[in-house]
Amino acid sequence: MANEVATKETFSTALTAELESQKAALPENFNTARFVQNAVALLNGNDTLADFAKKHGTAQIKQGLMRGAYLGLDALNSEMYLVPYGSQLNFMASYKGLVKLAQKYSTRPIKTIYSKVVREGDLFEETIVNGEPSINFKAVPFSDKPIIGVFAVCQYQDGGLIYEVMSKADVEQCRKSSKAKNSPAWNGFWSEMAKKTVLRRLTKSINIDMDQKLVEAFDSGLEIETDSAELAKKEIAEQANTEELVIEGEDVTIEDAEFQ
Repeated sequence: MANEVATKETFSTALTAELESQKAALPENFNTARFVQNAVALLNGNDTLADFAKKHGTAQIKQGLMRGAYLGLDALNSEMYLVPYGSQLNFMASYKGLVKLAQKYSTRPIKTIYSKVVREGDLFEETIVNGEPSINFKAVPFSDKPIIGVFAVCQYQDGGLIYEVMSKADVEQCRKSSKAKNSPAWNGFWSEMAKKTVLRRLTKSINIDMDQKLVEAFDSGLEIETDSAELAKKEIAEQANTEELVIEGEDVTIEDAEFQ
């Protein structure tokens, strides 16, 4: 079972050695012992990862954990996920992880960042006064009416605000382009996946200060989460007659559990 993978001393020893060798690239005050302990606990409680390790070894698991370590994300705290996709293991930042990274690495200090779903009957208004954007949102308490859209907001400490809005159709377009479109996460927790999708799009508008190693860790696995080539084809077709073409690939995960 899962504990057969994580209790082997060689795994924790190898992970500890790798973390020590990359100490200069890890966040300030990084706690190696706690990270390794949490990694072992994660594997001990995850039969899917245990099965993957039996079939393909633990090298990719260690690599995925290292990507999380570079970014300061903790898998046991649902800030990141290691999700098998065939013979590949994919690193993915969760909703909680994206919020943490944006707040930590934004060059413009962030006061708050979040995303919300909009249901039929909710009040949602976008306004621009003197060039300053603003959102007015008031949800109907405990409403279970159909979702019609989703939005994400980033408010900076200096009072500035940016936001991103997606209709339900926009979210579904991203979902259809995902290799995980029929995953349990999308089928069972559509609203949570939609909130992460719009948040991921918003983070593209935030100026993030990361070195190349962190950027590579942050972007790792996006080509697995979303079929970027398919998205590109659709955008090219839709914007064939426009003067400017911008191609984006949205981040939707195979599994997302921070809402459990």
